[in-house]
Amino acid sequence: MTTTSTMKKPGAKPKKQGRVTKKDQLIKLLSAKAGADIKALSDKLGWQQHTTRAALTGLRKAGYEIAWEKPATGGVPKYRIVSAPARVQANLVAETNHAG
Repeated sequence: MTTTSTMKKPGAKPKKQGRVTKKDQLIKLLSAKAGADIKALSDKLGWQQHTTRAALTGLRKAGYEIAWEKPATGGVPKYRIVSAPARVQANLVAETNHAG
C-alpha cells in the first residue's frame, strides 16, 4: 500500500538535478563578454534561427536586458546579456555565499 506522502502529484515536474537546459546554455553563451551572433547561437543549440530569436524575446520578457552591437566594419550583430532580473542576481549571490 502506498501512502499519499510518497505518491507523485499528477502533473508535477521532476526536480532539476544537474540538468543543463537549452535556456541555461543560451544564457551562458550570451553572458560572454564578446556575446554571440544568431548563427553561432543557433548552431550551438541546434535551433533554427527564428527559434533562437524567439528565445531571446523570451529572455527579454523574463527580465533580462539583452544588448546587440553591429561591428563597425559591417557584418552580423552580436547579442549579449547586459543585466539579469533581480531574482536571478539574488540567486547567484546566494549560491556564491553558500559555496564559499
